[in-house]
Amino acid sequence: MKKLSLIVLMLLCSMVCVSALASEARLCNDKVEVVVDKDGNLTVLKNLVTGHNYASGNYLWRMSYDTHAEREIQIMPDAQKARVSCDGKAITIHYPKLVDINGAKVAMSLTLTLTLQDDEVHFASAMENNMEHSIIRELHYPLVRNAQLPKNHALILSHSGGRFYADPVKHINSKAMSGSAQYMSPHQHFRQRDVHYGGHAAMNFYLFNGDNCGVYVGSHDPLIQDTWHGLRVYPDANGEFTQLEFGLYKYPHCFYGEKWTNDTNLISLYNGTWHVAADKYGKWVRATWWDRKPQPKWVQEMKSWQRVIFKHQYGDYLLKYTDMNGRVKDAAESVDANTLLFFGWWKEGFDNSYPNYTEDDTQGGDKAMRREILKFRDSGKHVAQYFNGHLIDRLSDFYKSGLGSKVCYKSPSGSEVSDEYRFSGMGTWLSEYMAQTFVIADTRFPEWRALLKTLVDRAASCGASAAFFDQMGKGYGKKRPWDTSREFPVPDNRLVYDKGQTMKILRDYAREKYGSEFGIGSEHIMDYSMHFVDFTMSNGIKYGKEDFTELMRYIFPELKFSNRSQRDDNDVERRVNMTLLKGLCNDIEIYRCRGLIDETPRYQAYLAKVNAIREAYKDCFMFGTFRDVLGFTNSNKAVQAKGFWGDKRMTVVATNEFDKGRLAAEISVPGYRYVECRTLGNGKVSADGTKVELGQYDVAVLLFEKL
Repeated sequence: MKKLSLIVLMLLCSMVCVSALASEARLCNDKVEVVVDKDGNLTVLKNLVTGHNYASGNYLWRMSYDTHAEREIQIMPDAQKARVSCDGKAITIHYPKLVDINGAKVAMSLTLTLTLQDDEVHFASAMENNMEHSIIRELHYPLVRNAQLPKNHALILSHSGGRFYADPVKHINSKAMSGSAQYMSPHQHFRQRDVHYGGHAAMNFYLFNGDNCGVYVGSHDPLIQDTWHGLRVYPDANGEFTQLEFGLYKYPHCFYGEKWTNDTNLISLYNGTWHVAADKYGKWVRATWWDRKPQPKWVQEMKSWQRVIFKHQYGDYLLKYTDMNGRVKDAAESVDANTLLFFGWWKEGFDNSYPNYTEDDTQGGDKAMRREILKFRDSGKHVAQYFNGHLIDRLSDFYKSGLGSKVCYKSPSGSEVSDEYRFSGMGTWLSEYMAQTFVIADTRFPEWRALLKTLVDRAASCGASAAFFDQMGKGYGKKRPWDTSREFPVPDNRLVYDKGQTMKILRDYAREKYGSEFGIGSEHIMDYSMHFVDFTMSNGIKYGKEDFTELMRYIFPELKFSNRSQRDDNDVERRVNMTLLKGLCNDIEIYRCRGLIDETPRYQAYLAKVNAIREAYKDCFMFGTFRDVLGFTNSNKAVQAKGFWGDKRMTVVATNEFDKGRLAAEISVPGYRYVECRTLGNGKVSADGTKVELGQYDVAVLLFEKL
């Protein structure tokens, strides 16, 4: 009888709409129900498996436009008259006329469409601007206001590869009220977490994840456009900031006489672990823009690299070419780091003269440098030669020739966009007064891309194994190029796409000219741009409970990227353990790239032990696949454990980061037999490999073989 009732319910849900309630438009299947009332408000967004409704009857959108007299004029749904309809396949909300927040009628129209696909609600939008001397800048849609999240739903962002926050509201409030955010924003109205794809969000989705279900909010946008991951907290009736709003923001820049459409936004009410949601994104990427090429073998084997500045910004030689096969080589061999990220190798020194890299005749020029690089490579190591793909020194010959001004970013006013970097020496003068000043290259220009190809040639001619292009992974801060040729200035809304295409051109050029073993590297974790390169230096990796880089590692296990900020002998075990646990490359940047790891003996000794484990099981760690916690069981979730799967063997890395006592856990890998283990600290493993016991910062690496 219960089964029959369920079938009847499903049939009713799949019909046109529930006609008995003319004031509502409803769609549902066996997984999700969505209901919009006659005013266009979202009253139901329900996971039918769990029975939980995330909606609370609030509006679904808001937008804003600019005129020459005023910017960011809001258009709010509660001032509009909606035409809501449903044909059984889609809910349509149409606004033929709009009124702005000032009460003025505006000649703009908006149509919103909701459809169901499996456990996903897809939100399409179409707008038309018929108002002279105006431009529609933003559309926030969909919005789930005063979201009814279960208490166990944590916020997972893709910020720098992955961040985790157990209490979303607390985190948003805290982040919004820190630093300049409090001073610069209207925080009396709402608190906002600033994160967007095109900036620090490495992938175009985020999650609210519960024990075995959650909410996936994503934009499957093949145009790789900027997308804000809308996270706000509004005040409740008592004035306390407790009401969560989540959604997605897009930037139409829709001029008078233009139309704009978007059908890429979706919300999934998934059931299962966060991996179910992550698989949605990974599957979409691989079916659309994925164009990954195999890495050079030496990159796959790369456990750690040394990042060292030879000649610094202010002209001080920290190392010379001849040190490459002296201290640099010895330091590398002491920890089995097979790669040198070679900064500050040109005459002017680090952060000077970009994009002109003058031969350093005081050291014998490129000929002498090539001799040392080839000798270094003869010992089985590799050099990735540094170039900046982003900055143009105002004092460089390139800038003075007029090309720098031609290809650099322009602001909304048409002026050049500048940037600056400053390192301090032993006094105060350099850090306070002597900043290096730059303009920023718009990598879309053919002249710039042609120049970057010559830098690939330069690296190859010097004997390097790779060319590394700094700052090329993402949109950099709030700086971006603007088009000022129309009535209103418009920013490049596809900056990540443009930089990614530049890296693709360089990768393809290098592969064709120098073969499959010549590598390309870049900085910043951003899925679209980094999948065109062989290795990525991160910026923004977190440690501790906030870190969730397993998100990026699980979805894209092929992508090699590093940790960051391990610069001395402090907090060594915890930080290095994280790189082993999650399969990150160690970025060795002693004293902010001014020293070598032999100056930090604790770090040196511990990393040597970790890399020895990686080498022993490199079929799993270096050539295998990171699968997070899938494929094995761990009886104690307080023990952090991750799996790496090779063709015939797999390893489980287990560690205790957070508990100061000793923790025990049982590990089981169905279809595999235990072979052996390695431990660090005072970790213990039972003879049959089924039990581990770990004090804080202890590690156990268990090896299993396929039956």
